Amino acid sequence: MKTRLMSIGIKSTFLLLMSISILLMGCERGHQQAVILPTADAKQAGAVIGALNDSGVTRMAIFTQNGDEITLTAEIQGASPGLHAFHIHAYGDCSAPDGTSAGGHWNPTDVAHGKWGSDEFHLGDIGNINVGEDGTGSITLTTDLWEIGTGSDIDVVGKGIIVHAGADDFVSQPSGAAGARIGCGVIVLEEQL
Repeated sequence: MKTRLMSIGIKSTFLLLMSISILLMGCERGHQQAVILPTADAKQAGAVIGALNDSGVTRMAIFTQNGDEITLTAEIQGASPGLHAFHIHAYGDCSAPDGTSAGGHWNPTDVAHGKWGSDEFHLGDIGNINVGEDGTGSITLTTDLWEIGTGSDIDVVGKGIIVHAGADDFVSQPSGAAGARIGCGVIVLEEQL
């Protein structure tokens, strides 16, 4: 019973934080941005990001499917100012203190690493998050190249989210020379939270 109550508490907390984060990211720093709110039949998945290597990096990533498109909305806090690479990695495993248990970039199409939308890029090559002086940053990406909860090769569920100490240079193989892994989260379906 205690485990069941804890599970409900974690799920409720995640859903509340997810809703607040989506709304806050839409209003962030006084800029008007499109806010993607899920429809009643939308699938959702998410990852709670925890610190690696005593970095203090935390927050979350939310995947929302509306029709054929999936929107990733991610936010980090506790990172040093500047650019930090943000990738989807092959395994939803954050057990290693340095994040290596998440494997390399998620690359089901078996192509070279690159910048999202370029000639070649991994489906996990999200890009860089620009972190401000307050230690927070966010990124949003909408695509029809992913799926949620289908079990296919392009399903994001069961993969890992990794935040890196440095920026992705979009050239160096196989991972963009982004440095140490400082944050990790496991992507799960909303009902599994």
